[in-house]
Amino acid sequence: MTKVSELAYNKCFAATPEDLGEVAVLYGGVSAERAISLISGQAVAHALKELGVNVNAIDVGENVIEQLSDASFDTAFIALHGVGGEDGKIQALLEYLGKPYTGSGLAASALAMDKLKSKQVWQAEGFSTPPYLCVNADSDWQAVMNTLGAEVFVKPIHEGSSLGMSCVDNAVDLKNAYQLAATFDPKVLVEQRIVGAEYSVALLNGQALPPISMLTSNSFYDYQAKYESNETRYQCPCDLSAEKGDEIQAIAVKAFNALGCSGWGRIDFMQNKDGDFFLLEANTVPGMTEHSLVPMAAKVVGLDFKALLLEILVDV
Repeated sequence: MTKVSELAYNKCFAATPEDLGEVAVLYGGVSAERAISLISGQAVAHALKELGVNVNAIDVGENVIEQLSDASFDTAFIALHGVGGEDGKIQALLEYLGKPYTGSGLAASALAMDKLKSKQVWQAEGFSTPPYLCVNADSDWQAVMNTLGAEVFVKPIHEGSSLGMSCVDNAVDLKNAYQLAATFDPKVLVEQRIVGAEYSVALLNGQALPPISMLTSNSFYDYQAKYESNETRYQCPCDLSAEKGDEIQAIAVKAFNALGCSGWGRIDFMQNKDGDFFLLEANTVPGMTEHSLVPMAAKVVGLDFKALLLEILVDV
């Protein structure tokens, strides 16, 4: 058994439902990622109830201030994805109410949600991340392509789950991709495509779980590949050598810490053909669906879904 699973199981055997008190599972929300958050939250609430935990499942709406002010709970398990859940807003409200919660604090959540700011912090810390430009409606699309190369990704700066994201190889498609991304976020990033393998590393209370590789027949690991396809292949343990596995885990921990993140989360990477790793983005409230990566990695080190939830909660 690894250090991670020994730590978790020791805590799990010591923890009781009474120790956790009443847990509010915050899910749903009003972001573009609501559908995934509903699935995540329902899975978390169901598993905690099976453990005997007193659960108050709250589908967060526009009236979230009233909802949480009136609700009875001791701790919040945040299962809200996207704007309003991962960007520091719900964290700020919970801190105002004096309620402890899972995952990163408000400042780290806001920073990690911003793809541009995250890249800037990582660059300042000496990490590799794909070259990029910020664009607007008046950008010279051909000049952007000339600067960044043959293929680029277009991303809304404050969205997750690959929503509004496109991969293009010409200026005409780049303009169209910008217009799509701008429907999700007025701030749009264009990033050079790194050709190679894609990996993700989950973080759990200061430690990196085994890296996962994602293989899809789609043009990239998009929303459909992440949540809808049964053909996307995941490998954990993956094909990295022991040396490269240690390297990507070490980078993940340092990159997570550089943003001030804590508790649990995930860092996504690309590896080029020379074997170099490039940081893509941080996720402070990863999915908890049947396709989700954190539960997959936790299982490899001996943590089933319920034990993973306890490990997240007992360190709040």
